[in-house]
Amino acid sequence: MSSYAEKPKEYFKHKRPEMLAFLPSGTRHVLDIGCGEGAFGEEVKKHIQGEIWGIEYVESSAKVAAGIFDHVFSGDVAELLAKVPDNHFDVIYCNDVLEHLTDPYTVLEVLKSKLTKDGVVISSIPNLRYHRALFPLLVKKDFQYEEYGVMDKTHFRFFTGKSIRRMYEELGYEVMSHKGINTTKSVKPFFYNIPLLFTAMDIRHQQYATVAKVKR
Repeated sequence: MSSYAEKPKEYFKHKRPEMLAFLPSGTRHVLDIGCGEGAFGEEVKKHIQGEIWGIEYVESSAKVAAGIFDHVFSGDVAELLAKVPDNHFDVIYCNDVLEHLTDPYTVLEVLKSKLTKDGVVISSIPNLRYHRALFPLLVKKDFQYEEYGVMDKTHFRFFTGKSIRRMYEELGYEVMSHKGINTTKSVKPFFYNIPLLFTAMDIRHQQYATVAKVKR
């Protein structure tokens, strides 16, 4: 993950307003995994009467977030979850995090023990079927990593909308909401869909936002 730490500083400052929209009312305790410098968490804190915790791989970014959050840990999330209290969080955010992990499945399994009875995991995950990633695969027969986006070179895992839902369900979660976000304004996906009778409209979405709770 050394190349992840070398990303431009702006990478760790995203406010992600589209993910704030999924924050449940009445939330008191939030864990923001991959919190960067705390820009998103700072927005969350304006909407809750409680505390926010953060986990960030890059130490320099975690130090900035520490000035905003109530508690921040720096390092590998798989190792640091042991320091996070059980049955404590109403919401655990994973904004563009799971695809960077070698084993996101085990992390999601552990997160279940960190949630309150009605707590939820909220994730944003890139969509491999996004038209700008899918076109080179189908037409150019190429799989090329990039500096950012769906084909980010620091991604270890790749997902589609369908596989994201399956991952959660197979791990014992109930998917409450699952929708495409950051939808392209380009008309290209509509033209691509004509011969497909508009059965592949998911290629418009750069990411999927998913809200899931532990199935009881």
